[in-house]
Amino acid sequence: MLYLIGIGLSDPEDVTVRGLELIRSSARVFLDAYTSILSVGKDRLEEFYGRPVELADRDLVEQGDVILAAAQSADVSFLVVGDPLGATTHADLAMRARQRGVAYRVVHNASVLTAVASCGLQLYTFGETVSVPFWDAVSRPSSFLDKLLGNWERNLHTLCLLDIRVREPTMESLLRGRPEFEPPRFMSCSVAAEQLLALLAEASAAEDNADLLADSDAAELRNRLNRRKQLSPPERLLTVGLARLGSPDERIAACSLADIASRDLGPPLHSLVVPAPRLHPVEAEFLRQFADTEADAALVDASAAER
Repeated sequence: MLYLIGIGLSDPEDVTVRGLELIRSSARVFLDAYTSILSVGKDRLEEFYGRPVELADRDLVEQGDVILAAAQSADVSFLVVGDPLGATTHADLAMRARQRGVAYRVVHNASVLTAVASCGLQLYTFGETVSVPFWDAVSRPSSFLDKLLGNWERNLHTLCLLDIRVREPTMESLLRGRPEFEPPRFMSCSVAAEQLLALLAEASAAEDNADLLADSDAAELRNRLNRRKQLSPPERLLTVGLARLGSPDERIAACSLADIASRDLGPPLHSLVVPAPRLHPVEAEFLRQFADTEADAALVDASAAER
């Protein structure tokens, strides 16, 4: 039997009673170290669970062969930070278990997808969740912005899940055929905001180039630019930074996109929310407590006033 067990967002004690019983009775216990992390180390988990814990990196999780082979003959617990089905990777693992005739069971827990309501924005007014990847010298993905704009135009909030890089091989080592791994990296709200600001700035700079394109291409470009202008100016765009949700030192900050780019919210993990342009008064009243300055509070109030 394969148990997909959510262990919550922060501490070893966040696991459910049912989940803890299954972990302690399992022959092997794997911890997903690819899609998210806890604020405590593996040793703390082992101490609390009373069981050895094996770290599962990206290859082990995505391939799944070792985990599923073990679950064919014994009870195996696969631990996931947050909820087990919060990432498509784990749904895929469950489907492959079924294909191999391995029974599985899911034990749910809190995840960022629900804990984001800690900032006061109502869950039923969130749109599509987006992932913001790190940029590098050769790649600057921007599709998340189009999804964000789709939510914005429907007056829905956007939860941005920020990239984490754990055991990522360097390009040079792959070319040599001997993988060497980059240090772990966790995107902060400030880095995500900087990338979003860069895309908005590029949209403004590209407007003049529309005149150089064919009519159909120019019309498409202008349409995209006009959509992106809805998020300008960044000094007036309300954003919410969230750090270490569910932990005793969680941090939530409501301010402009321009300001969040310079805010230090401390250690990972971070998430970013771009609220809908028009907030419900109850949402605004709750969110206002996370505004550190009068200017930040005014942004929150203005979003409710526009309703």
